[in-house]
Amino acid sequence: MIKTPEQQHAALIVFVGRLMAVCFTFTVMAFIYGVLFVDQPMEQAPTDAQLIDLLSTLLVFLTGGWLIVVDVPLGLIAISVIPILLLLNVGYQRRIDKHYDTAQHELGALSSAVHESFDGVMVVKAFGAEDRETRRLSLISTRLKDARVRAVSARSTFEALLDGVPSLVNILLLVVGAMRVESRSMTVGELTSFIYLFTLLIFPLRIIGYVLSSVPHSASGYKRVREILDEPVVFDPSLLIGDALDGVGVALEDVSFSFEKDSPVVLDYLSFRIAAGKTVVVVGATGSGKSTLLAVMAGLLQPSHGRVALSGKHASIVFQEPFLFSGSIEYNICLGRQLSKEAIAQALYLSASDSFVSELANVTKTIIGERGISLSGGQRQRISLARAIAQGADVLLLDDTTSALDTVTESVVIDRLRGASRKVTTVVVASRPSTIALADDVLFIEGGKLTDHGPHSALMLSNENYRNLMQSFEHDRNEGNL
Repeated sequence: MIKTPEQQHAALIVFVGRLMAVCFTFTVMAFIYGVLFVDQPMEQAPTDAQLIDLLSTLLVFLTGGWLIVVDVPLGLIAISVIPILLLLNVGYQRRIDKHYDTAQHELGALSSAVHESFDGVMVVKAFGAEDRETRRLSLISTRLKDARVRAVSARSTFEALLDGVPSLVNILLLVVGAMRVESRSMTVGELTSFIYLFTLLIFPLRIIGYVLSSVPHSASGYKRVREILDEPVVFDPSLLIGDALDGVGVALEDVSFSFEKDSPVVLDYLSFRIAAGKTVVVVGATGSGKSTLLAVMAGLLQPSHGRVALSGKHASIVFQEPFLFSGSIEYNICLGRQLSKEAIAQALYLSASDSFVSELANVTKTIIGERGISLSGGQRQRISLARAIAQGADVLLLDDTTSALDTVTESVVIDRLRGASRKVTTVVVASRPSTIALADDVLFIEGGKLTDHGPHSALMLSNENYRNLMQSFEHDRNEGNL
């Protein structure tokens, strides 16, 4: 059967419409595929994006080409929307990137400020700085709000133009098409098919535009994540700790340390050995490197030079400022490890915590609140000490751990540690003469250097600097500063 030209034209339009529908279906399927498999390796991501771009581009070019074939004047008007939307996308990307980057930066600043303010809430209240903190957080949150308002405003304008420009072109096509129908340059059916094809052209462009409107926000967040991921992974210094010889608890050989490559040396070629099971006190003026020395011995800091060896290649450390979690006393001692009740009881006894823990309503099950707020300073220190003891390390490092204890409790803790059935080498940073006098040996550090060592009584007679330092400690104690 021979078809008339009008029938052939209608059949061709139907064929092209079906082809457009197939292309659009493949585009949607490709998009769904990309969403479902976003957790695939990164090298596969470009393949999914390229598939979507290819099908969308094919759909746009086929539709645009056929529009010109149907009617050249209307076709040129119709495809003019492509460069217009392209320019809108380029302008939007250039404008929006800085707003989202600023918003992400201010969000990080606000999170940091809020954490800092909550962390130091007692200091803020003690010094009456509530108004200052309120103004500081308000200023940061205002900057964050302004950046996000600008970003949302730009995005809203862009999305409105994505809908508005094609609609205006569509109206223009109807007006011009009506004029061409009136001049008998095209039929009503051809105009109808033309508007339908124009709709097929605009749909993928709108989809691409909406996707691009979400890209800057995602890209800004991804940039912030990459800043963290691209940071070099710091080597674990504890892996460098060697195993000490039999009978030796701690051994340091020419250990030096500085925080930065060109910064002043904090520890300057320290070398000493501590016999296993001994209690040694590290003494020095403020800033002499005592806490840094313990951090190097614990494997928390990597020495710039030299070697550290420990009995069992591991040490438990108790910091100068104890940190407790908001769980129970038992949780803070075990920290996820499965410890027997006997081991917990032994740790509490050696740290002289058993007396006050036994008086609590729920004993070791007692919830102590955030950072151990329900405990006194001395109790927090003893629980931190019990946690370190429960780890079962052969070396115990105490960074001025007993500073919040009275002298009687302090001497009980030292005596119990020395009398423990298991041989534990204890290194203590202390400034109390009463604590220092209980040690088997004293390491005297000045300016990061080990200048002398020996029993406390011997150093008091032989080293003038050490004697003057002890006298200043005793004077501060008598004045009530310790």
